[in-house]
Amino acid sequence: MDKINEYYNIAIDNIVLYTPKIILALIILWGGFKIIKKVTDLTKIGLERAGFTNNITPFVISLVNINLKIGLLFIIATLLGADLTGLIAILAAAGFAIGMALQGSLGNFASGILVLAFKPYKTDDWIEISDEFGKVEEIGIFNTKIITRDNNTLVIPNSRVTESILTNFSDKGTRRVEVYVPIPYSESFPRVKKMILDVLLEIPEIKNDPQPIIEIDNFNTHSVILAVRPYAEPDKYWTAARKTKEGIKKSFHKNNIKIAYVEGFDLGEIGE
Repeated sequence: MDKINEYYNIAIDNIVLYTPKIILALIILWGGFKIIKKVTDLTKIGLERAGFTNNITPFVISLVNINLKIGLLFIIATLLGADLTGLIAILAAAGFAIGMALQGSLGNFASGILVLAFKPYKTDDWIEISDEFGKVEEIGIFNTKIITRDNNTLVIPNSRVTESILTNFSDKGTRRVEVYVPIPYSESFPRVKKMILDVLLEIPEIKNDPQPIIEIDNFNTHSVILAVRPYAEPDKYWTAARKTKEGIKKSFHKNNIKIAYVEGFDLGEIGE
């Protein structure tokens, strides 16, 4: 009977001691979740106004939400009298070990944040990174996926993006085609220039603004080198370059103009 009374008194004392703390903890938990929801909503609005892409916004919101909830649970545990010293030490040691093991991944993660924040390129842009050329299919936290011209998928770690020279061929909205045409010295440049310009005007992929450039690039021992530089949209670049060469060849043949062929001479690249 004495033992029962003792346990009864201990239970009453604990109820008296912990009931206010439990009630306070429940109030803090309820209010904390309300505040966390408000903070995450404000974070989302702030990221959208700052121009962050849809790729990074959900990730940042999730990160903020999880960290705030973990912090709230730590506050409640401390309020209830839990000793968290040992748990914090274990978590710190585990975090350090995981960080060392994932050092490369963390570097890609940090680079991914920079790419998504500063947006040096976007989906559907034609880019070149470390001599790898293709169209951006997906920008992730850890890597960027690009599709090459022969329809291969390249997965490039984001750390390489921030460490290498990046060329964005789509940033300005147009890309210049370069074709070099050797003609004999006996041919009239104004006449040939007009013929080439007429060819370019018939190619729908060629833009009129900026206007195509047709000029003498160099004087060879056997010929005059003309530089033909029209502009096209990045997605239509290769079609425009191919049609430019085909059109010039057809026009020259029709007007009996001989292309002064020089061995080893490069007529211009159609693609990367």
